[in-house]
Amino acid sequence: MRWTPHALIEGCIVGCHAIHAEHCYIYVRGEFFEASQVMARAIEEAYEAGYLGANALGSGKPIDITLHIGAGAYICGEETGLLNSLEGRRGEPRIKPPYPAIAGAFRFPTAVNNVESLIAAAHIVQNGAEWYKQWGTEKSTGTKLFCVSGHVKRPGNYEVPLGFNFKEFIYDVCGGTPSGRPIKAVIPGGSSVPILTGDELDIGMDYEAMAAAGTMLGCGSVIVMDDTVNIIKAVRRMVDFYAHESCGQCTPCREGTAWAAKILRRIENGRGEPDDLETLLAISDNMSGKTICVLSDAAAAPIVSSIQKFRADYEALMPAGKPALAGASSVGAPIGVR
Repeated sequence: MRWTPHALIEGCIVGCHAIHAEHCYIYVRGEFFEASQVMARAIEEAYEAGYLGANALGSGKPIDITLHIGAGAYICGEETGLLNSLEGRRGEPRIKPPYPAIAGAFRFPTAVNNVESLIAAAHIVQNGAEWYKQWGTEKSTGTKLFCVSGHVKRPGNYEVPLGFNFKEFIYDVCGGTPSGRPIKAVIPGGSSVPILTGDELDIGMDYEAMAAAGTMLGCGSVIVMDDTVNIIKAVRRMVDFYAHESCGQCTPCREGTAWAAKILRRIENGRGEPDDLETLLAISDNMSGKTICVLSDAAAAPIVSSIQKFRADYEALMPAGKPALAGASSVGAPIGVR
């Protein structure tokens, strides 16, 4: 959107033509000021060139694009929360059905896509499906953008074919850790997906291979952590984020994310209870698959995977020999009082 904004406009036009839509909305998170300014000018240029308007590309059909700037809420990344925000309402997910394809923006049938998909669509129309399928795997075709951060020599944005070897990507393409220290953990698709250990990286960067490894490709935000990282602190920061960004509509998410963050902070500060890990797992179970959207599932994923794979790190922070509280249940009283 910053450097090739007309690529997105082309993708939007292709999408509108494909589903006979007359109006497209580009929803941009409020913090992305520079990108939204570039995008606004590009839309003006597209109107001036006749690509958009009442007679788009001379087709006799109207295609209009409206750039909408959000207020910065993470929850508006969920498609129905985005639609509510677009309509001027509180940004919180809708109960489905009806699905957006039946009743979406302003109750019209609506297709919600991300920028990456629409830009790929324009290239596929121009060059053909077989051209695009020369990259990737049989089921995960094409390329994908990955944003790499953390303990790597060359962080940044990369576009690689789906199915590319993850270990080779981190060590050869991104240069491995700057210090040469071993990798302890990697989050392959943003903080909402299960964590992998440094020994689980010899897999393909595609949807099926990641699922087989017990995680997800997600949004392609790769976070690399070497063996100096405090896993509990890292997970606590992730859960703090989800607790802050929860829209509060669903009780398991509104209460569960906050409870989990409190317990994690207590463990991080060396005041954990022996029952805390089972309590965290119970809370995570109550948050997973039981809410309108998957924000609470996103918070549960790093909690559960970190306990499964780095339990010793948690136990090392527990006070030695501290007994469990008498009568504490698996989702017990200590959560809200410490």
